[in-house]
Amino acid sequence: MFRRLFAPTIEVSAHCDLPCGVYDPAQARIEAQSVLEICKKVEGNDDPDFRTRAIIIKEQRSELVKHHLWVLWTDYFKPPHFEKYPELHTLVNEATKLAGASGTKGALDAGKAQELLDKIDEIDRIFKETKQG
Repeated sequence: MFRRLFAPTIEVSAHCDLPCGVYDPAQARIEAQSVLEICKKVEGNDDPDFRTRAIIIKEQRSELVKHHLWVLWTDYFKPPHFEKYPELHTLVNEATKLAGASGTKGALDAGKAQELLDKIDEIDRIFKETKQG
């Protein structure tokens, strides 16, 4: 009796945790763009209070980039995507590292921030292709 009571009545599957449309690399891109702009604004600004606030915000935004990329990687992209786009694991890994301590989180380097944006653009290209298929 308990077995029937708790047995699934319908088996379902979904591409995403939620209906498609809630995941988008644009979220990571917006945060990464903020990081780049902060790096540019800090250059040449010697005000220690401004620099401190800028660094705190930059680090928060870098962490959000990592979060948004990880959500895409773990919740949106599925094995068929990784099979079709074998470079996807490497792209996400490189992008999250660029947003981490060895990248934008650890330095005020506009070049690193631009590299991060470029990686996100590559991930976005693949993302858009998966949405069409």
